[in-house]
Amino acid sequence: MSDIDGLVQDSSSFSLRRFSLVPMAIVFVVLVCLSILVVQLGMIWRARNVELAQAGQASSNLAHAIAQHAYDTIKEADTLLVGLVERIEIDGVSEIELNRIHTLLVTRVTELPQLHGIFVYDKKGNWLVNSQKVLLKNLNNSDREYFEYHRTHSNRGPYIGPPVRSKSTGEWIITVSRRINLPDGNFGGVALATINMTYFRSFYDLFSIGDRGAIFIANERGILLLRRPFDASKLGRDISKLPLFHDYLPKSDSGTAVIKSGQDGVVRINSYRRIEEYPLVVSAALSQDEILENWFSDACIQVSAGGVLVLLIGFLGYRMIRQIDLRSKIAVKLEETSNELKISNDILAHLVMQDGLTGLANRRYFDEALAEEFNRAQRGESTLGLLMIDVDFFKQYNDIYGHVAGDECLKKIAHTLTMAMRRAGDVAARYGGEEFVVLLPGTDIVGVVAVAESIRLAVEALGIPHSGNPLDVVTVSIGVEAFSPIHLENEAVELVESADKALYKAKESGRNKVCHLGQSETVFLFVN
Repeated sequence: MSDIDGLVQDSSSFSLRRFSLVPMAIVFVVLVCLSILVVQLGMIWRARNVELAQAGQASSNLAHAIAQHAYDTIKEADTLLVGLVERIEIDGVSEIELNRIHTLLVTRVTELPQLHGIFVYDKKGNWLVNSQKVLLKNLNNSDREYFEYHRTHSNRGPYIGPPVRSKSTGEWIITVSRRINLPDGNFGGVALATINMTYFRSFYDLFSIGDRGAIFIANERGILLLRRPFDASKLGRDISKLPLFHDYLPKSDSGTAVIKSGQDGVVRINSYRRIEEYPLVVSAALSQDEILENWFSDACIQVSAGGVLVLLIGFLGYRMIRQIDLRSKIAVKLEETSNELKISNDILAHLVMQDGLTGLANRRYFDEALAEEFNRAQRGESTLGLLMIDVDFFKQYNDIYGHVAGDECLKKIAHTLTMAMRRAGDVAARYGGEEFVVLLPGTDIVGVVAVAESIRLAVEALGIPHSGNPLDVVTVSIGVEAFSPIHLENEAVELVESADKALYKAKESGRNKVCHLGQSETVFLFVN
């Protein structure tokens, strides 16, 4: 007895053990592997959240430091402006007073490194006095945005304008200004303090924010005053439509959010704050990808180590389960192979009986069907009809149109024959070359002729062009026969020979005809 036979015979006793051990082993191995993966992934994800939380805290602290620095810087300049405005409004702008103010401004700018300069303009924008050691004359700043603002607004608070280039030095500066009123309350001029942008940039460069981090200051209207990394082309840009101004600041004066930058497309952990007393917003943002770089490297190492462990456990479990399940798999494989072989044999048998070009039954199938139906007709004393069909002038068709077109022509005629078959027992087959046969069990000569004539007309109606045919289209000639075979007196070949002779007569008499050759050798022709 072979091992396979023994396995098949032991299947009943083995099934109980397989049922109890294999599922349990599989569940155990899977649970162990999943537990390792879940615990490891949970730790990795927790480490990621910790990294992001620490980065959020760092960006928040950074934003607070930047806000405090901006506040202190502007506060010192604004405090100076408050005193200057009060002095001018009370003491006036006489020549003596302006000289005293000039001396004071020169001293103050020397003491405060952030100041680029201090300027006073009259109501027409002319320079009255400033912090320059040598006073420039005949200059006018009435075209500046801050001057126009104070001229049209009675607000006495500080105004922080967009970044501009200094007319005196050409450097980028941030302006802090206050309105000066005449005794009657009308507009009397502007007191302006300019802060050198380099002062802010030097301070921001002290912070480690990575290659893709960003720091910026903007006024409350969303006009960008300064940004690190510095790009002069972006100064004064309106960013009020970006998410920070559009979605977050209306809800809270400070906070931290993950935002995709509208300026460079980088996803950052962004901490923002409004500056108290001044219409400014500061933001400190760290690139999320840079923050997670170290975490990602550690995660890859942990996943690799965990993956190796899981693979090892899985491999050992697989070997154990495979040993338990081997015999059952052999039996299942034998059954599957048997089923596949049966299907393959069925497919092969079908292909052997089918014509590869037309899809009709082939000569072999026809011969077997003829023998079977002939014997059935003998036993049941019923009639059996046969059509022999030949394509007229088919050699000329191939010569004129080529063999590819000839194959397509035969396919169309075969489809016509298929459509003519109305009963399950009818058989249409390719007899050879351009010849076809149709077997019609239980059909007398009248019915056979009717079927043949319908096929002849249907082929002609296809209208397949054929310049080698007198009718200029493809036609067929058909020979028919039908009789009731008598036991021990007739053979199936007689039906074929008689139909073949009728086909010969149809072709000999002009083609595109249906012909039946009776006992008296009379030819009956049917033509459209």
